Amino acid sequence: MLVDGKWVADWQPVQAKDENGGFVRQVSSFRNWVTPDGSVGPTGSGGFKAEKGRYHLYAAYICPWASRALMARALKGLEEVVSLSIVEPALTAQGWRFGDYPGATPDHVSGASYMHEIYSKADPHVSGRATVPVLWDKKTGTIVNNESADIVRMFNAGFGSLASNSIDLYPESLRDGIDAVNDAIYASLNNGVYRAGFATTQAAYEEAYGQVFATLDAMEAQLAANGPFLFGSRLTESDLRLFVTLVRFDAAYHGLFKCNRKRVADYPQLSRFIESVIAVPGIRATVNMDHIKRGYYSIKTLNPNGIVPVGPELSFA
Repeated sequence: MLVDGKWVADWQPVQAKDENGGFVRQVSSFRNWVTPDGSVGPTGSGGFKAEKGRYHLYAAYICPWASRALMARALKGLEEVVSLSIVEPALTAQGWRFGDYPGATPDHVSGASYMHEIYSKADPHVSGRATVPVLWDKKTGTIVNNESADIVRMFNAGFGSLASNSIDLYPESLRDGIDAVNDAIYASLNNGVYRAGFATTQAAYEEAYGQVFATLDAMEAQLAANGPFLFGSRLTESDLRLFVTLVRFDAAYHGLFKCNRKRVADYPQLSRFIESVIAVPGIRATVNMDHIKRGYYSIKTLNPNGIVPVGPELSFA
């Protein structure tokens, strides 16, 4: 991890835990916003005006948080507006690395070898983990934001006429419902699988495990009532949040993270939901199952021999 801008220790998946041995996720530290006119956003400072070619997204296909940013970038037609770098799937002793693994890219913006170098360039005294996604400002040479929820909303509304208006991922009429579903999905499912996989006590694991499957059951019921998406026929950011966990579940979370009561393939509505989302133009290109499996199974604390399973067979892969 980084301490005062310097890399001081090998990467570890668990940097903090609560009094019960539960996994605690690091809070994002860069929270500025791109806006159409450069005015200040909901957090941080202003000066980040939407401009074609000014911003760069650092992402990983393995990471669900980064993947929802990739999905929003595609859905809003921002591929030619916001450039992109993809890190290699395997997590190294220094965290995310740029390279030539198929599907990954070098860092053409800053010439970095590791993601933590991007953080140190933005803030020479930064401490913590170097996570993805990161939205980088080429003009000022700094990180705009490293919180995926913010980046999704920036891509949705912050780029004004530079983005496609064919879809609104956060429509005003649904915002209360979206916020409620987001809160429910994040704590117990998106982060819940990690809390199960990285738990350091049996009690913490069982608590997270129970919440994961309670939420899957609830989402199955909501889709049965509303379908094909969480709010009917309209795709929203809540669907992106649910999708990124579901699409990884059978390949990684079911086995490696010990979330093994059921597979997503055993839920008819959740399985149908995956197929519906991946059929939306632009989404399939953001899903790389080779990166997902190689990335998760490179976590030595969970899989010390680094063996990547051949299966499972996935209908959407």
